[in-house]
Amino acid sequence: MNDTTYGLRIRPGGPADAPAVLAMLDSAVAWMNDRGNTEQWGTTPYSHRPGGVARVERYMTENAPYLAELDGAPVGALVLDSGPSPQMPIAPAGEPERYVRLLVSDRRYAGRGIGAALLARAAEETRRAGVQLLRVDCWAGGGGGLVAFYERNGFTPTDRFLSGAWPGQVLARRVG
Repeated sequence: MNDTTYGLRIRPGGPADAPAVLAMLDSAVAWMNDRGNTEQWGTTPYSHRPGGVARVERYMTENAPYLAELDGAPVGALVLDSGPSPQMPIAPAGEPERYVRLLVSDRRYAGRGIGAALLARAAEETRRAGVQLLRVDCWAGGGGGLVAFYERNGFTPTDRFLSGAWPGQVLARRVG
């Protein structure tokens, strides 16, 4: 899958994209809550959480953000970093890695391969950096649907963890 699948364009993001990413995160929380999932991201819109806006702004300036667009409108976002969040109970990889810190898509465009295209871009950027390991962590509750999504996109589950009562799963993908 490339950046133009289904008319999708992926470009580097920046500080001006923070409002669009926050809007996608807020709508993802509402979408999950409408389906009875209040455990993954809670019930408070991301933009109203303590530190939520600052975190997204930091992602857009200190990390490697990418935006997926359809007809010029943002429909997905990916943020790559050199490792997991220090606030998460996740062991270092023990080798150079790229880490997916954020992956979100506009649920109005579900089924168009936006998340898969962004993950393919993450793998490409990881290879381009001369790094062989791409990792991500995700919510492991709710029957494991999110873990299965990452598995369909070439990731293998490695370590499980708890962040408070939140069940998480680390997944890894070799890209070299």
